[in-house]
Amino acid sequence: MEYEDRLRQVASGILDASGAPGAVVAVVIDGQLWTAGIGYATYEGTVPISPGARFGAYSITKTVIAAIVMRLVERGEMDLDAPIGRYMPGLVTGADVPLRLLLNHSGGFPDYGGIAAYRDDVQDHPESPWTTGEFLSRTMRDGMLFAPGEGWRYSNIAYMLLRLAIERVTVTPFHRVVRRETGLDTATSLADMAALAPGYSGDPVENIIPRYHPGWVSHGLVTGTASELARFLEALFRGAIVHPDSLNAMLEAIPVGETHPWMTTPSYGLGLMIDPDNRFGVVAGHTGGGPGYSTAAYHFPDVERRRVTGVALVNRDSEDTATAIVFSLAEAVAAIR
Repeated sequence: MEYEDRLRQVASGILDASGAPGAVVAVVIDGQLWTAGIGYATYEGTVPISPGARFGAYSITKTVIAAIVMRLVERGEMDLDAPIGRYMPGLVTGADVPLRLLLNHSGGFPDYGGIAAYRDDVQDHPESPWTTGEFLSRTMRDGMLFAPGEGWRYSNIAYMLLRLAIERVTVTPFHRVVRRETGLDTATSLADMAALAPGYSGDPVENIIPRYHPGWVSHGLVTGTASELARFLEALFRGAIVHPDSLNAMLEAIPVGETHPWMTTPSYGLGLMIDPDNRFGVVAGHTGGGPGYSTAAYHFPDVERRRVTGVALVNRDSEDTATAIVFSLAEAVAAIR
């Protein structure tokens, strides 16, 4: 690929500035895949990171969940406008919220990210996650944030409920549904995490991944290489995973009322972070972040008449490093004639 040297240079510059030891990037340009390991797998800088290193995708999992829901809707097994209570009969608070509003975070469900007990327990007991019941009871203690459709608030709990609904409808564990519907893998145990790339966090810095139980990601944790995640996202936007009408529904974006360094109009669809006013067209994908990793995967439909899908998986937690790499790679492709 003629872009290789420039793409590697761009990714390396951002990685160096971030202080993260390494990253794996994958870019699909008009169907052609390029991937590379940039920097190191270890914080000491002694082992180069492999292009085939596997990471936890964190909230990129939300895009996978949304795609699975749309496939079930296409088969008549779920209904976007049905209340979540139809699929979760034991649910009391929020049972009347339609699936569509859970998927785009406008259903009114709160989140646990700001709960002090959650942050403390992740730090002090990373190997012992809350149960599903604990996530629900602790997060929903003060009820819903607003009436369905009357606001927007990012909510991991909403996606936890969607994951549980998928399992009830399919009568299949989530990790098997993900494999069957998308070909991707998930982590469900500490043994699964130990097989992933080192991921660094804290002060002093440590590789947190072997001690961090994936159960702390309440909606499930998809894992994969940068190439696997890029192929998934490229296939989604090529129409190979869901039908065009389903993809159009996923791209129905509502503004989130926030600013973003790389987006003109930050918006959210069904499992997709979207910028409908980007200079590269309707840009859509998702970021992810958690202990040890920063991740991002986005599709750019018109980068100077080229279709580009980019993924970055960074082995130190930070808010925007992976996103900066992916959007900068798109800018680099645009600058190459």
